[in-house]
Amino acid sequence: MKNLILFTFISLFTNLTLAQDREKYSHLIKDAEKLYDEKDFLNSALKYSEAFKTLGNKGSSDDRYNAACSWALSNNIDSAFVQLYRIARKGNFSAYDHIISDEDLNSLHSDKRWNEVISIIKSNKEIKEAKLDKNLIAILDTIHQDDQKYRVELQEIESKYGRESKEVKDQWEIINKKDSINLIKVKKILDERGWLGQDIIGGRGNVTLFLVIQHSDIETQEKYLPMMREAVKNGNAFPSSLALLEDRVSLRKGRKQIYGSQIGYDEKTKSHYVLPLEDPDNVDKRRESVGLGKLQDYVAQWNISWNAEEYKKKLPEYETLQNQ
Repeated sequence: MKNLILFTFISLFTNLTLAQDREKYSHLIKDAEKLYDEKDFLNSALKYSEAFKTLGNKGSSDDRYNAACSWALSNNIDSAFVQLYRIARKGNFSAYDHIISDEDLNSLHSDKRWNEVISIIKSNKEIKEAKLDKNLIAILDTIHQDDQKYRVELQEIESKYGRESKEVKDQWEIINKKDSINLIKVKKILDERGWLGQDIIGGRGNVTLFLVIQHSDIETQEKYLPMMREAVKNGNAFPSSLALLEDRVSLRKGRKQIYGSQIGYDEKTKSHYVLPLEDPDNVDKRRESVGLGKLQDYVAQWNISWNAEEYKKKLPEYETLQNQ
């Protein structure tokens, strides 16, 4: 029993430490990006290195690529290549088209190591794209455009004519029609081939599957939710996308959401609010676990100021609004 208690304590301590390290990493990365924007490239590069150390010299490929850019721009060529070799060899970095046109790395082109790095990245790209279904990618790209285009236009129409205007209602008719057509196509894909990963349909195509299901009726969402959960387990869908679908289904079933992704609008106060949320105190921990940023950063786009204590006081009111 003592060993079990000790093990549990160690596990909790380890998880807490990892969470703290990830938060520190995130802050340092933001500092590095800010220094880059200020053209303080050397200190930006050093800040990236500091971030990697917090996770035992680990870091995302994107962050290491950006670190390489800062090292290159500060004329620390060797350090830039250290980062590029690492993501090319260990991270399977494959953004060949981007890296050969990135002016941040111009200072590396005359170095003999440049061609070797580029060769590895080109090979990574060829391997990554070997299984891509380009015909299906093209179909999903069109679906993605139809899903997003009219929703983006809706924001401008609402701002110009008001939420209850005829123009807004007409736009929603277009959106609903496009959604119904898109859903027929996506359901066919899912029923015949399952939830395909980025290796088959690319990142944009993979997100498109989620968007169409996210914008569908509750019966469809419930049908494909287990499939998406399994896809996340297998690395074929993004945990952050699944979190949004989980929230939407939960609210539609009369329960509270988990990750705070769904936003409501109070006609009386003409303001947005976070729809009923489970355990508001720990929402940022749950969001972090699926790759979502802090709730305050997310809700700021609706001019919402997040305060867990204040939210809990207003939660009964929000539940009433949700049930109306």
